[in-house]
Amino acid sequence: MTDSALGKPNGTAIAFFFVFIVATLAITGWAARRTKTTSEFFTAGSKVTGFQNGLALAGDFMSAASFLGIAGLVASSGFDGLIYSVGWLVGWPVVTFLVAEPLRNLGKYTFADVVAYRMRQTPVRIASAVGGLTVVSFYLIAQMVGAGSLVTLLFGLPYEVAVVVVGIVMLVYVLFGGMIATTWVQIVKAILLLGGASALAVIVLAKFEMSPLRLFAAAAEKYGPEVLAPGKLVSKPLDTVSLGLALMFGTSGLPHILMRFYTVPNARAARSSVLYATGFIGLFYLITFILGFGAAVLVGRDPIKAIDKGGNMAAPLLAEVVGGTAFLGFISAVAFATILAVVAGLTLSGAAALSHDLWGHVVKRGKADEREQLAVARVATVLLAVLAIGLGIVFKGQNVAFMVGLAFAIAASANFPALLLSMIWRRFTTMGAVASMATGTLSAIALIALSPTIQVDILGHASAPFPLKNPAIVTMTLAFVVGIVVSLVRPEPDAEKKFASVARRMHLGPE
Repeated sequence: MTDSALGKPNGTAIAFFFVFIVATLAITGWAARRTKTTSEFFTAGSKVTGFQNGLALAGDFMSAASFLGIAGLVASSGFDGLIYSVGWLVGWPVVTFLVAEPLRNLGKYTFADVVAYRMRQTPVRIASAVGGLTVVSFYLIAQMVGAGSLVTLLFGLPYEVAVVVVGIVMLVYVLFGGMIATTWVQIVKAILLLGGASALAVIVLAKFEMSPLRLFAAAAEKYGPEVLAPGKLVSKPLDTVSLGLALMFGTSGLPHILMRFYTVPNARAARSSVLYATGFIGLFYLITFILGFGAAVLVGRDPIKAIDKGGNMAAPLLAEVVGGTAFLGFISAVAFATILAVVAGLTLSGAAALSHDLWGHVVKRGKADEREQLAVARVATVLLAVLAIGLGIVFKGQNVAFMVGLAFAIAASANFPALLLSMIWRRFTTMGAVASMATGTLSAIALIALSPTIQVDILGHASAPFPLKNPAIVTMTLAFVVGIVVSLVRPEPDAEKKFASVARRMHLGPE
């Protein structure tokens, strides 16, 4: 490929950026006039339809990791990049059959509402808030790194300045518009992303007679047949299984995804929204696979790595090669809108954990009024925006899909076991839930810190004490085992008695 416009100020991209920012601010202004209560701030007053929530869920899930990260991984590693797409997609049936309906029937704003439903409030909510905020923090890393890289390359700004700009824009529309603004920004973003990515994929395939097989054959011719074989990105079978478990079950433990089930009026709408989301996300992942191979063939691996060592700019570079500077500007602006929408959802879920779980139920013991919770939520939003900016700067240069994979490992370990056991096991107790969430959170963080991801790739050591790049197979198992053992050792008759009420409400809804 010839010299790219990336890395130099791009007038077309800047124009698209400002159009999108103005549009999102207009949505925020409209939403702000409708955001008066805590319910409207956190759940849009539960007035979102199943189809709208399905699009918003897709918009929340199709993040920088999906669009920038997976395309980059496929471009650099070939077939193996598909593991992220498959892992994330198969997580949605788990959400459909195990989580969506019970969550909507049992909770109010956060997944901690479900876990704490029949247990002692204070310890459960503290543990869930710590686990949830840890997941949010790791997820924020990926989004902010992707956003910073994108803005740097398109505006010619220093990376650190770019991350600060992204953080401020996100803060504005979460702070004032809450979930109503976030939902509609996610819907608009999902439509733009699906449309833009589909157009890019069609243009790529047109160069290969609309045949994906010809595209794959061209990749094999350029890089050898191993590009179509597994084993390059994830070479150890146990690593593959561990990553797959993280991606599959982590979806059911993501606070910003779980929170979306409270925006719909009932359990039926929650279930239908998952079906819509699965369709949109499945289509999108097929497209990213095409984009990754297209970038490898038409752009080349070396130019992609030269622009961004994490490979995150594969899709924008591909857009430039097949559609010129104007198309690069559009796709980059869509990617930016994608990141903003996801960061907004993450920030909102983190703010809910701080204001609803910690402030409302721990500090104020359930006696905080609506106005007070809303004020705390907005302060929490500012704090999380500052955290996002800091994390984005510290983790500069990492592949965003890979970083999200680690966030999923923490979600699958810290949140999913406790959430599932609280809904299906009569003998699950307060101490069991706290022990499960604490074990999952701490073990996941510790083993990530000791893994090749940190020790070898970031710190440059020759080897790592823990051999797996993704610890989910160990940490998720530990969380389940510890939760079960502690519950059996420390039984809680009151929690057991209330299980009948949980089971009835899960299936029939609130009385």
